[in-house]
Amino acid sequence: MPEGFLSFTEVALDRAGERLPGIDRSAMAMVLLLHRVASAIVYDLESTVHRPAGWSWSAFRMLFTLWICGPQEAGRCAELAGMSRAAVSSLAKTLEAAGLVQRTDDPRDRRTVVLSLTADGSDRLAETFGTHNRRERDWAGLLTAEEVATLNGILGKLAGAAQEQDWVRRR
Repeated sequence: MPEGFLSFTEVALDRAGERLPGIDRSAMAMVLLLHRVASAIVYDLESTVHRPAGWSWSAFRMLFTLWICGPQEAGRCAELAGMSRAAVSSLAKTLEAAGLVQRTDDPRDRRTVVLSLTADGSDRLAETFGTHNRRERDWAGLLTAEEVATLNGILGKLAGAAQEQDWVRRR
C-alpha cells in the first residue's frame, strides 16, 4: 500500500498495468504525476498562504487575474482564471462583500458585469502574492536552476500544444 498521496503513483501504475497490460505506462505516469504534484502545490499554497490571508485558492486565482489583467468582464475573468462563469459570479459577490472586488455594469451592455479590484483588494493581493511567491521559490528550490528551466520549457510546450488541439476542452 502507498505511504501517502504522492507515493500512490507507483502503486497505481503497477496495478493498472497488471489489470490492463496494454496501458501506456509513461503517459499515465505523466498525467498522474503532474496532477498529483500540482494538487500538492495548490494544497500547500492554499493552506500556508491563502487561507491565512482569508481567502480560498479560487479567490486567489480570481484576484490575481484581476490584478494582472485589470478590470475584466466576468466571463472573460472566468476564462482567464480557469473557472466557470457561475463560480466567478458567486465568488465575485463574496469578494465584493469583503471589499476586495467591485462589480459594475458594462456601459455598453447592462447585462454584462465588469469586475475590478478595489484599492484594498489590490493592496492585499500584492502583499499576499509576495508570500505566495516565496512559497513558489521554496518549491522551485527542490530542483536545480537548470531543472526548473527544463520543466518550465516542457510545461510551456505542453500548454502550447494543448491550445492547438480540438479535443482539449476549454471552460
